[in-house]
Amino acid sequence: MSKWVKTQAVLQDARVKSHIPETYPFCYETLKWMLHRHHMIYVKPDIGTYGNGVIKVEWNPGHPEQPYIYHLGKDSNSCLDVEVLFGELLNQTEKRRYLVQKGIRLLKYQDHPFDFRVMVQMNPGKKWETTGIIGRVAEEGKVVTNVHNGGRLETVECLLASYLDAAGLLEMMELLKEIGVCSARALHSQYKGIRDIGVDIALDQELYPWILEINTCPDPYIFRHFEDKRIFSKIIRYKRAFRR
Repeated sequence: MSKWVKTQAVLQDARVKSHIPETYPFCYETLKWMLHRHHMIYVKPDIGTYGNGVIKVEWNPGHPEQPYIYHLGKDSNSCLDVEVLFGELLNQTEKRRYLVQKGIRLLKYQDHPFDFRVMVQMNPGKKWETTGIIGRVAEEGKVVTNVHNGGRLETVECLLASYLDAAGLLEMMELLKEIGVCSARALHSQYKGIRDIGVDIALDQELYPWILEINTCPDPYIFRHFEDKRIFSKIIRYKRAFRR
């Protein structure tokens, strides 16, 4: 499902709206405006998986010799002006539909950016429930955290230990669960066939949660890495409940 379509759907929920970074279809005007507004943005495929094709773009007005820099995979390139930048990005996108999203400066663990995958499922009682939250840490030199793109998995407790005390951690976990459930309800209100989603949520430097992406075909198997096997067991049980 299109990321743009999913974004428009969840924007209808007031509780979720404030956690969604500014996002627009990719074109020259939005690229220039968003860069000058936020200094750092992500250009990502409207349809795609595993973080493939995600480009981080930065504008550094204090460095006139390299004012525009973009990162794809582990490679970085610089441009002198936004027109050249747009042309190079257009070549990278291969004329597919892309989006421009406000960049979030993610918290880091051992100097690697990380985010969270929040698994939300319709339970057998047909109520939405957050069934698992797991952290994903980016591979060195990469801007995406996806496991299929070199990222590794860690527990929420491990990643946030240096940022929050025990009470703060519990509060953050509840907030992530709430954002996940509200996102699922908003999406399901327009697309009734959805039974589970994976919400990718990052925390900025002020510990504010931002929804980076919503996946409508989330991989349940990353949750096998929990020591508590009941989490993965529940996720699989809920998935199977709607296949009968």
